[in-house]
Amino acid sequence: MSQDTSTLMSDEIAIAYQRRDDDMRDVVDLGIALQQRSNTMTAVEYLRSQQVSNDVIQRVLTEPGRRRSWQF
Repeated sequence: MSQDTSTLMSDEIAIAYQRRDDDMRDVVDLGIALQQRSNTMTAVEYLRSQQVSNDVIQRVLTEPGRRRSWQF
């Protein structure tokens, strides 16, 4: 059973847990890839079109250190 945990590391919050929503993970991953291959606005527009909340969009596109880890 996975569990959400937050750990304070070097003045940053590291959120480590296994993501439960595979579809949303794929949407967010594609948004990140769009940002890297194209630009941030393209990624924002795509994520908004997929009903990703503004706080998640801001976190994943502007704060890579705070992205959720889905490694086991």
